[in-house]
Amino acid sequence: MTLLRDRELASAFDDAARAYDLLTALNPGYTADLLRSARRLRLPGGGAGLRVLDLGCGTGASTRALLRAAPHASVTAVDASAGMLARARAKPWPARVCFRQLAAERVAEEEGPFDAVFAGYLFRNVTDPDEVLASVRHLLRPGGRLAVHEYSLSGGAAHRALWTAVCRGVIVPAGTLTGDGGLYRHLWRSVLAFDTAPAFAGRLARAGFTGVRVLPVAGWQTGLVHTFVAGNGSVGGVREAR
Repeated sequence: MTLLRDRELASAFDDAARAYDLLTALNPGYTADLLRSARRLRLPGGGAGLRVLDLGCGTGASTRALLRAAPHASVTAVDASAGMLARARAKPWPARVCFRQLAAERVAEEEGPFDAVFAGYLFRNVTDPDEVLASVRHLLRPGGRLAVHEYSLSGGAAHRALWTAVCRGVIVPAGTLTGDGGLYRHLWRSVLAFDTAPAFAGRLARAGFTGVRVLPVAGWQTGLVHTFVAGNGSVGGVREAR
């Protein structure tokens, strides 16, 4: 099972950027699930006075979800793919949103601290998730909050089979039609190779995050996609999410 990594993966996203929003729009619940995960950060006051890092922002769907969940927050959105960022930047944004081209493995170069970090569909695509988690924790202020929205299977055989069926029947054929079959085969295989939801929760705890919770999304992706919420220390850490 060969997966795309680093520059090869960023290049694949560059090529796929032109059709990416169209394909994700065909996924029932895609936007609603991102918004649900962003709201699970439970940022107070609509995010007023808070700095939020959107890690792996792609074409800006996660950034839009963050602004809906915390409309007054300042958001720094980063991604390794120049093509995806070009699509994101072409959309209308308030002045408190800025975009930067930066690989997740280099996120420690970003100037912190941040009050919260949101990572949508990122961690199964990085070579060393533990290194990136260490950088994220370094960038979070004490008591800061992390929400990870990710394809992380429940661990049950039925959900693994469902994911493969959906990829073979819908996702890979659709991606092939746009000329991006390689990226969507990577999507299929990267989910199978990634941590199950309990395993990723354990990874977060070993990285030093506290109050780790695993929450499902609704609809057909239940058991396939989860929100992971956690805090950086006990002060202001995540205690409850819905």
